[in-house]
Order: sequence, then C-alpha cells, then structure tokens
Amino acid sequence: MKMTSYWLDTATPFGGAMQGGPEGTADVAVIGAGFTGLSAALALARKGAKVVLLEAGRVANAASGRNGGMCNNGFAQDYYALSTGLGRERANILYRAFDAGVDLVERIITEEGINCHFRRVGKLKLAAKPAHYDKIARSQELLARDVDPDTCMVPRSEMRAEIGSDRYFGGMLFKKSAGMHMGQYGQGLAAAAARHGARIYENNPVIGLRRVEGQVHEVTTPQGSLRANQVLLATGTSRIGPLGWFRRRIVPVGAYIIVTEPLPVSLLDRLTPNRRNTTDTRNFVNYFRVLPDNRLLFGGRARFSSASDPVSDAKSGAILRRSMIALFPELTDARIDYCWGGMVEMTRDRLPRAGERDGLFYSMGYSGHGTHMATYMGAVMAEVLDGRADLNPWHGMDWPAIPGYFGTPWFLPFVGAYYRYQDWVK
Repeated sequence: MKMTSYWLDTATPFGGAMQGGPEGTADVAVIGAGFTGLSAALALARKGAKVVLLEAGRVANAASGRNGGMCNNGFAQDYYALSTGLGRERANILYRAFDAGVDLVERIITEEGINCHFRRVGKLKLAAKPAHYDKIARSQELLARDVDPDTCMVPRSEMRAEIGSDRYFGGMLFKKSAGMHMGQYGQGLAAAAARHGARIYENNPVIGLRRVEGQVHEVTTPQGSLRANQVLLATGTSRIGPLGWFRRRIVPVGAYIIVTEPLPVSLLDRLTPNRRNTTDTRNFVNYFRVLPDNRLLFGGRARFSSASDPVSDAKSGAILRRSMIALFPELTDARIDYCWGGMVEMTRDRLPRAGERDGLFYSMGYSGHGTHMATYMGAVMAEVLDGRADLNPWHGMDWPAIPGYFGTPWFLPFVGAYYRYQDWVK
C-alpha cells in the first residue's frame, strides 16, 4: 500500500517550472499553485499580463492533488436552508456559479488539450436516514423549479439501479457533475499556464509580503523577491507566510481516501452501475467513485483532525476500509493500494470567500468543492484584478473571524464528538 495520493503518483509531473527564485517585476504575483492559482495564472496570461506564480511546494500537490476526484455541481449544504438564510435570489446566483465552474473545467480541458479522463457521470447524494431523504427532496423541489431542472430524486425502491447496497433510503441525482483524474488535470493546467507565458516557481514559499506603494507589493521567498503591481492570494490553508488574518477564518479539516486494486468490471457493474460520483448525508461523510483504471476510490472524514501524516492517514484509512466493507461486503478481500490524506479548507458557513483586503486580492475557503470552484474563481479573479469586481459572486459577503481561533483548531475534537452524536440521533 502506498501512503501517497493516487492522483500524484499516476500523473506525469509538471516539468516547466522556472529555476531559482523570482526577481524583477510582474503585473500580477499569484501565491499558491493549486487550481485557483493555476486557473488565475492561465486566464491572466491569456490576457497578456506578466504573471509570476509562486508555490511553496510542487504544483497541485496540496488539496488540489489530494481530493476525491469529483467535479460536482450543487452546494454541500442544504439548498432549502441556504436559500432561506441568504434569500432565494442570492442563493441562485451562487448555485449558478457552481454550475459554471464545472462548465469552465470542461472548457479548459478541451481548449488546452488536457488528457484527464473528464466525464459527466452525475453526482448521487444518498440519504443515510429516512428524514434525510425528506430533507433533500424538499430542496430538490425548489432547485428543479428555480435553478436546476437537471436534478431528480431516486426513491429507495429504485436504488438498486444506482448502487449495490440497501443501506440508503434514496437519494438525489445532480446530472451535471463530472469526474476526472485530478493529478493529470493539475499538471495539465500548469503546463497550459506556462505555455501561455506564466512564470511558475516551485519550492518558493512566500515569507515576506510588504506593500511599498499604492497596490504594489514586494513579495519575498527564500530564493528571491519581486515587485508586483497586484497580488492574488490563492493559498488556502497554507501555514506559511504572513497570512494571519486569513488563518483566523479558515479551519483546515482532514479528509482521507483509500483506493483499491483494479476490480473486475462485472463487480463494479453491481456496486455502482452508472459510475456516479456518490456521497452521503452524514456529518462523517463517506463518498466513492470508480477511477479510469477500474479501481474504487473510497473517502470520507473518518476522524475530525487537522493533521495529515503517515500515522494519521493510516488510522483513518483503516476506518475507511471498515466503512467500505460494511457498505460493500464483496470488497472484503480487495487489496488497498493507496491511502492518503489532505486538508479541506472550511469556512464557518462552508461557503467560499473572494475579494480584496488592504490591497491584496484573494479567493479561498471552498469547503470541499474546490475542484470546479477554484478553477472558476481563478478565472473570475483575473477579471476582478482587471476592474470587474461585479463578476465576483461572493462580493460583499461578510467574513468574520471565528471566535477564539487563531490558526490552531483546538476545537475539532469537540466538533467531531458533536457531529458523531448528530449522526447517531438524527
């Protein structure tokens, strides 16, 4: 079993990084080479801007290369509750942004010739309890009427056409969602940005960020520095650099994944006949999908932790394997070939934030929907930097700090205990 991301292990690494460190000047310095930063660098370079992209490690090596491989439209939280809280009009604007993100991913893949097995397979959200089915059915009725007619309910009597298990009480199908190979997408996105003129520096963590005049910032790494007319923070949960204001608003929560050996097609046809991206309604969520080489990826929260290291990942992987076998007993003897973890950047309300603060532009906090929203917001922020703040769907949304939180999530064990209780009683 490899304690590394399947996506990163099976993708051709990006070979177009600049040597050494940054120097001179740039129109825009983008900090962070995940999907947000790469998408922004590509969009800006296409517009003719002089772009420098700085990454603390390797391209698409953090959350962008450690996720579940799902490009899902729709909110993580309940649409009915969100539309009640934000208002129907605002909720629909945000929902359409999620849809537009999936469309943009597909368009970039086509235009730039990225071979990453993109396929619109749909997402199935499974009701873990009868009351959960009623709740998501209420949301689906509103969605179909107001904003997304490409959704439908799958009652429990029809679940065997979707999943080879009787554990769930029905579900909701989002037909626009897609799956792809995240490693190949990330490396291909980097290659496209470089091909259009962006200068990408790996292993260059930002350790200094100083405003020198107007919006011009001096950006410093251990290997060099440059001056940029504009700076875009696309760093997510990075603990490197002078980003304390953002760390008080984002909580890194561990997400863990296992991947089986290649499985017989006949077995996969019984377990997941339509090859959907599948997730359930528990707080300790489980999700799964089939990979291009017929492996089953099975992921989830497993434990509420802010750590991802070999020991933590192995413990979580053992929990996930038990959950997978409980759902699909046919996989009892299936070999686990990959086990890894990564950090999901969660905001308090599980909605992203993007905008400008003290001359710094930022987009982050995708809360488990980073693949398409990061790609979309990278492109949107390229327009915002060009003076089109009105295109930012998150413009004007308040973003208060989390009380008592300064970057170390001491409260996660208590949150985990509360959510485990909620999963038990509700």
